[in-house]
Amino acid sequence: MIKHIVMWNFADEAEGADKATNLKTVQEALLGLRNVVPGIITLEPVIPTDPFEHSYDLVLYSEFESPEALKAYAVHPDHVAVAGLIGKVRTARACVDYEA
Repeated sequence: MIKHIVMWNFADEAEGADKATNLKTVQEALLGLRNVVPGIITLEPVIPTDPFEHSYDLVLYSEFESPEALKAYAVHPDHVAVAGLIGKVRTARACVDYEA
């Protein structure tokens, strides 16, 4: 199994919407990938309820059956579309992948 964790900060305004709207839009888009991409065990996009100053705006915790499943997810057309959306509204991104 491989774990894939991604964290983003979002712009206060982007693509004609405020941060809160964009966060919900991206969270829902990520949730939509749960049953579309094979090999996903867990996919959990969360928006902190009471973030600290140093917190990220949105965190994705996900688990995949194998490194190959994560690679397939990365190039899946539905994931690529969501990544394109995120690219338009984010200001920072951090990622870590590790085998468990």
